[in-house]
Amino acid sequence: MKMLNVDLLVLSVCLGLGTGYRTSSDSTVGKRQYQIQNGPCSYTFLLPEQENCQTQSSNYNPVQKDGPADSDESAHRLEQLENIMENNTQWLLKVITHTTRLERQLLENSISTNKLEKQLIIQTNEISKLSDKNSFLEKKVDGMEEQRQVELKTLREEKEQLQTLIQKQTAIIGQLEQQLFKVSSNNSVLQHQQQELLDTVNNLIHTFSMGTAQETSTAMMQDTPTTYMDCAAVFKSGNTQSGVYTLTLPNTTLEVKAFCDMETEGGGWTVLQKRFDGRVDFHRTWQEFKKGFGEASGEFWLGNEFVSRLTTQQSYKLRIQLGDWEGNSGFSQYDQFSLDGEAQNYRIHLKGFSGTAGKISSIGQPGSDFSTKDADNDKCVCKCSQLTTGGWWFDACGPSNLNGMYYQQGQNSNRFNGIKWYYWKGSGYSLKTTMMMIRPVDFSD
Repeated sequence: MKMLNVDLLVLSVCLGLGTGYRTSSDSTVGKRQYQIQNGPCSYTFLLPEQENCQTQSSNYNPVQKDGPADSDESAHRLEQLENIMENNTQWLLKVITHTTRLERQLLENSISTNKLEKQLIIQTNEISKLSDKNSFLEKKVDGMEEQRQVELKTLREEKEQLQTLIQKQTAIIGQLEQQLFKVSSNNSVLQHQQQELLDTVNNLIHTFSMGTAQETSTAMMQDTPTTYMDCAAVFKSGNTQSGVYTLTLPNTTLEVKAFCDMETEGGGWTVLQKRFDGRVDFHRTWQEFKKGFGEASGEFWLGNEFVSRLTTQQSYKLRIQLGDWEGNSGFSQYDQFSLDGEAQNYRIHLKGFSGTAGKISSIGQPGSDFSTKDADNDKCVCKCSQLTTGGWWFDACGPSNLNGMYYQQGQNSNRFNGIKWYYWKGSGYSLKTTMMMIRPVDFSD
């Protein structure tokens, strides 16, 4: 009997998977099917039929007994068939084992693929959300940027408008100051002319009086002195009422009318300068500050030449009385005061500061020269008198100027050219009242 060529067809059906595998594509005609169930999978095997088995069966005579030779051959053939079946069975088990392993791997791969797909979907969703959020933030940033540009444009326009307004206001203020200066100058000229006229009238009256009572005046002059060097001398003569007195330096014809303060700190003060209403213009020339101007009963400057000569006669102290627009008052006092002559530009000398109008002196020290609008003697490259107006011991346009522009209440703030006393009210505050007065150091009431 010939050896069987095993032509095997394996069909597998796994429950729930719906997949099939075919290991051979031969026709199933003339082949026997064998089905094996392994878990959820069912395997079908197609095995070929034995050749010539039908022919031998047809020639077999059951009545006839087999001989020894035929019996051996049949046994041998049966043994071969059993070996073949055993080999096929082992082979089939291996195929089943291998197929099961492949199916498990396929199932695991499918599960892993599903997990990856789910993770991919989740990540895709997260990316989509992030993309949407990013788009929202970009739109928001763009909106904020547009708003910022609009606000910046608005601010720039407002800044330009403010600058234009400031320029217009500055020009108007400059024009008003020029007009005020012209008015003050005209007023000062009229007051000066009025004073000259009044002096002329007084001289005529005085001349007439002297002519009618010369003998009486001569007798009185022999008994009682009629000239006073300063207000301290007036006070000691018995005249203790504050008012205007005529002062004359010894051995000179230099005569001035001065206001004497007989009340402050015991009296006897010769007033050098007084301001309280702004009627007198203090932006004067060198000669005007030298001789003096104004009326002793109102606002005035006594005169640098008279004060310089007076302070060479004996030692004087200086007291400066100040008042602000809020009703406050203060003073600065110097134990020693003197002025040099005109050749030294009426240089001021001060020692021993005290008082309530600042902890330190607001007049430049050591000595500073006097400057006016037509005589620049300060220590600044600019002309302080023209810049801040008035005549004063400016040093380098320092912290004080009691002869600056007079500003009324409400207009006295932020004024660099006003009546300034820095260490009491600062550089931009213009004061309401000022009074400078001197008295001998050895004066006692």
